[in-house]
Amino acid sequence: MDLHKIITNITPPDESAREAARERWNACAKPLGSLGLLESAIEDIAALTGSAEVELDEKAVLVLCADNGVVRHGVTQTDSGVTAAVARNLALRRTSVCRMAEVAHCRVVPVDMGIVDFPGCDGVLNRRIGNGTADFTQGAAMTREQAERAILTGAELARCEAVRGTKLLALGEMGIGNTTTASAVASVLLGRSVQDVTGRGAGLSDEALERKIKTIRRGVSTNRPAAWDAVDVLTKVGGFDLAGLCGVCLGAAANRVPVLLDGFPSTVAALCAARMCPDAACAMLASHVSAEPAGAMVLKALGKRPLITAEMRLGEGTGAVAAMPLLDMALAVYRDAYTFTEGGIVPYTPQC
Repeated sequence: MDLHKIITNITPPDESAREAARERWNACAKPLGSLGLLESAIEDIAALTGSAEVELDEKAVLVLCADNGVVRHGVTQTDSGVTAAVARNLALRRTSVCRMAEVAHCRVVPVDMGIVDFPGCDGVLNRRIGNGTADFTQGAAMTREQAERAILTGAELARCEAVRGTKLLALGEMGIGNTTTASAVASVLLGRSVQDVTGRGAGLSDEALERKIKTIRRGVSTNRPAAWDAVDVLTKVGGFDLAGLCGVCLGAAANRVPVLLDGFPSTVAALCAARMCPDAACAMLASHVSAEPAGAMVLKALGKRPLITAEMRLGEGTGAVAAMPLLDMALAVYRDAYTFTEGGIVPYTPQC
């Protein structure tokens, strides 16, 4: 498997399937379009899969875990040891996303993409690219070969889920310092100042936020990533988790599996995928809008509108999993609501 082949397997959405899904919605005995973005989401899934018979029964959240060398500059409240601790608790099904996923009937799949000094444990997939990334203020965060390998690893994870029968994927991540890497990548891809796209992450003080901004500026200045080359941007100022999530988005699109984006890091990874292959965005659904400053900016760049606005910023895939019951409820109406004909009601007609 190579990146070029994955991208060539990504095709535009099937507009006839979208139209069939819209006609089915319009037959439901309710005001036209009255479920708003929930209707659009089901139509998008139909267009992606090529069938108006939408199924979302098998769900999984891929939680990609990795450490970032830039944390040595005091850009976070905690050190990188927390990444390993959370990974172990993901395996034990004790974290926030695990509790939420149980309610949403969703499998949680933790993946070690490069946790520092992590010996591995049962329940965490070993897909290590390296022992954490390098400090991007001193040079590239990783080699281009590592970035491409991380992307391909993510794409393979998505392919394996498709083979397993997963009908809906969610993106999750865990990595101390990854709002720093996400802000760096977003700054370059969006052409915005570092200050505009950088937030407090897990709750930084004013002093620490200023240090984070200065650190990102130094990393971007040192590496000069090429905005037109998403792989170069990931290589120089990204993280193994972001590169892997980028690959999940590409792999999901190639296998026609819809993918729910989570918060800021995952949407930045999705933006990388969309820059590499614009048609990959057809597989993406925005679960929520992150409370981070660039959360809405990145979704706008992707052309996505969030299903939830709840000022969430936890990560792990919690926002994406929170949106799953909404899609299940929408699908219940789509499949089983009575029609205008069945109810003896005169159908609504479009007025504009």
